[in-house]
Amino acid sequence: MINLGMIGTGRIAKRAVKEIAEVKDIKLTAVYNPNEDHAKTFAKDNGIDQAYSEIDKFLESIDALYIASPHGTHYDYVKQALELGKHVICEKPLTLSEKQTISLYEIASDNKLVLIEAVKTAYSPGFKKLCEVVESGAIGEVVDVEAAFTRLTEGNVRELTDTKTGGAFTEFGTYTMLPIFRFLGTDYTDIKYKTIKAGNVDGYTKAHFNYSDRFATAKCGLTVKSEGQLLISGTKGYILVPSPWWLTKYFEVRYEDPRKIDKYEFAYEGDGLRYEFQEFAKRISVRNCDKIERNESITRSRVFENFLSNR
Repeated sequence: MINLGMIGTGRIAKRAVKEIAEVKDIKLTAVYNPNEDHAKTFAKDNGIDQAYSEIDKFLESIDALYIASPHGTHYDYVKQALELGKHVICEKPLTLSEKQTISLYEIASDNKLVLIEAVKTAYSPGFKKLCEVVESGAIGEVVDVEAAFTRLTEGNVRELTDTKTGGAFTEFGTYTMLPIFRFLGTDYTDIKYKTIKAGNVDGYTKAHFNYSDRFATAKCGLTVKSEGQLLISGTKGYILVPSPWWLTKYFEVRYEDPRKIDKYEFAYEGDGLRYEFQEFAKRISVRNCDKIERNESITRSRVFENFLSNR
């Protein structure tokens, strides 16, 4: 049994408590928040044994760590946990700096620890099957990927008020870049952004990725609504994953002959967070880190860093 600690007591942390309870090899035993009252209240409300406001004591009490705090805090928390020998699963984006992400994976590797960026879609049954279908060559060579993730958001929320790390692209870009890098690779030649501002952050962004002979588009929105689908275009056919594609419950493989459609349907349990925690527990048991995911995570951090430096 892996004794897991959680940093963060916000919206996703509340959902994660229920999902972690569905993973047989993990027990959520402690929660940390710099605000002691928040930590104690969250622990009491969610049946967690221990609440901490002192980070050192918190980390000493656990085997592994789940980080669900704001984007800008991730690097320091992950680094401290890894240096103390703790496995880490961290909410996306892992960091917003290529150098920082590389350094974290190096620390994990040097200490034979598992570090996972919590991208639930990547570990869901539907997306795994989607990868198999693409790799089988059913649609030929992939030449274009279009992925969209939008959610209308308003109010005094982090996504719209955090002028340093907030905005639509940092919020949803991890998802939209997942299929782009998975099916086209990470060696893009350049990126161009189109953005509509929402105050001091981006409310809607389209990122256009160019490769030598292929291309892709990632659409992310907080103040603009668009169809949340995934379209993968190939030389023999295409794959359409309808909205919300990031849950990947259903997709179709379509060909030149409109009468020929291969349909795939999958169960998607709960909020889907259980899939990433199941993968986390599995990797801890074998001390394994996926090199493809590592490269994708590093590349996403480079893209975010580039985007924010120009925003």
